[in-house]
Amino acid sequence: MGELGLLGASITGYDCAGASTTASGLIAKEVERVDSGYRSGMSVQSSLAMTGIYEFGTEEQKERFLPELAKGNLVGCFGLTEPNHGSDPGSMETVAREHPTKSGYYLLSGTKTWITNSPISDVMLVWAKLQSTGKIRGFLVERSRSPSGTLETPAIKNKNGLRASITGMIHMEDCPVARLGIAFGAMGALEDCISRARTYALERKQFKGNPLAKYQLIQKKLADATTNAAYGTLAATQVANLKDSGNLTPEMISIVKRQNCDYALAGARVLQEIFGGNGASDEYHIGRHVANLFVVQTYEGQSDIHSLILGRAIIGIQAFC
Repeated sequence: MGELGLLGASITGYDCAGASTTASGLIAKEVERVDSGYRSGMSVQSSLAMTGIYEFGTEEQKERFLPELAKGNLVGCFGLTEPNHGSDPGSMETVAREHPTKSGYYLLSGTKTWITNSPISDVMLVWAKLQSTGKIRGFLVERSRSPSGTLETPAIKNKNGLRASITGMIHMEDCPVARLGIAFGAMGALEDCISRARTYALERKQFKGNPLAKYQLIQKKLADATTNAAYGTLAATQVANLKDSGNLTPEMISIVKRQNCDYALAGARVLQEIFGGNGASDEYHIGRHVANLFVVQTYEGQSDIHSLILGRAIIGIQAFC
């Protein structure tokens, strides 16, 4: 991915491609046609770790990390979710306290979980509460500079979704540090489901030797999924264009993330029915997409959370704490 310029593609400078948000979204869409796990690893590196450093890091941090992350020589991750706090990150328990002897340094203690790339990450953008004020701040944790025993990143085993990506935890115990989007991708996974279901329906013969594709209900399943993929891609493209023009608002992200992920998962499940019993076999890949899309629907804001964000934008009353 680094050799192809796919990492941090929308970042300008620092050996990044400087592509538009739309182009970056289309890259994610095509990568997720292969597997949601591949896109997840790429997105965490690009949109969370690299963009976080680009937007909020110091110039020294940008020059040091971004070129190597863009080339794939370094791997990054984004540590927000905790064992007891998923959709409620404001209640996180990870704490940063000022280092007792090193001015400008903090000691991080806490645990993050379900962190894509963490077992192989060189650079981790970790969020913690300042012990002194309770405010949440981001910290860059470098594996190579973490003393022995202060940082562990065990892998999470036996996942039934996103098996092509590496997921783990981040355990920190007085780890010293210096201070410091998916809507497209889901459509890529749905498009691959459509392509595979179409091929299967044309090749599979049933009922007097007729291809499944001859029958009305099969064609309707394919038509519904194709329509949702087309509308979802157009919506994501429009939101990307609004971001590039500086006219994006947060609820627009909630609209396309919620809608596209919900429709992609529902569409993949319906298309899986075309395969009959074969839909349970890894040979046909449709089940892999269904399992992956369930996870994609859940992370970066589960659909119900995005519904509450939209409700607040529409009504003006916040229904969550």
